[in-house]
Amino acid sequence: MTVEINGAPRVVPELRTVAELVSHLALPRAALLVEHNGTALRRDEWGSVALADGDRVEILRIAAGG
Repeated sequence: MTVEINGAPRVVPELRTVAELVSHLALPRAALLVEHNGTALRRDEWGSVALADGDRVEILRIAAGG
């Protein structure tokens, strides 16, 4: 399936949820903010939000610094 990630189309395997997408991308879960089709998600929602072909996902990595 094709999912738009941070504005760029990306072909990924058939993934069922946002949580599976984050795992597939091997990103550090604790340091991420995720938006699915324009809706910001809490981390506890990732496993219940279905992922479909053509969905838009924005993934932001939280970074500390000064």
